Amino acid sequence: MRKFLTIFGLAAASLAYSQGMFMLNNYSPHDFHGNLMAMNLNGCVPAVMNNDPATIVVPANSHMGNSLAWKIDNYRDQFASSLYPVNNWIVTLGTSSSTIRLWNHGSLMPGGVISNNTQWTTSKFNMYYAGTGNKVIGFNTNLGNATPNSCITSVDYFSTPDGSAEWFTISTGATTTTYLQIYP
Repeated sequence: MRKFLTIFGLAAASLAYSQGMFMLNNYSPHDFHGNLMAMNLNGCVPAVMNNDPATIVVPANSHMGNSLAWKIDNYRDQFASSLYPVNNWIVTLGTSSSTIRLWNHGSLMPGGVISNNTQWTTSKFNMYYAGTGNKVIGFNTNLGNATPNSCITSVDYFSTPDGSAEWFTISTGATTTTYLQIYP
C-alpha cells in the first residue's frame, strides 16, 4: 500500500506540472517577435525555452478564428503540427548548465520527465509594425504566470495605447491550455 501511495503521489505531482498545450492568439495589427518558456515553479528547473528568443514571429491577425494561431501541443510534436515550429529548445536541468536539444530529442517526448515537470510560464516579446523591422515602442514585456514564485517575475496582463496582452491557463479535467492573447 505504501508503494502505491508513493507512486500515486508522484503521478499527482507530475500532473500538477504537466506541460499542457500553449496557444498564442494575436488579434492585434502588429507582429509578435518573442520566446516562450516553461519551467517547474517549485525549483525553477527543469526549464525549457526556444533557442533564439526572437526567432518566433507570429504575424498580425493570427489567431484560432483564422487558423493562424501559434499552437504547441508539446515540445516534440509541435515541430510537425505548428505553423511556427521551434527547431530546438534550450533545456536547463541545473542552476549552472543548459543544453540545446533538437525538437525530436527523446527527453522532450510527451510523458517524459521534462514535459511532466514543466508548465508554460512566460513569454518575453516585442511587437513590431506588421511586415516591418520597426518596433512598436512600449509594446514589449515579460508576460506570464504571475503566481508568486522565485523563478520568474512577470505580469499576467499588460496594456499600452497600442494594444494589450494577457496570459491565463484553463484546466478542464486532465487537459490544461495556457493562452497568450494579444489585442489591438
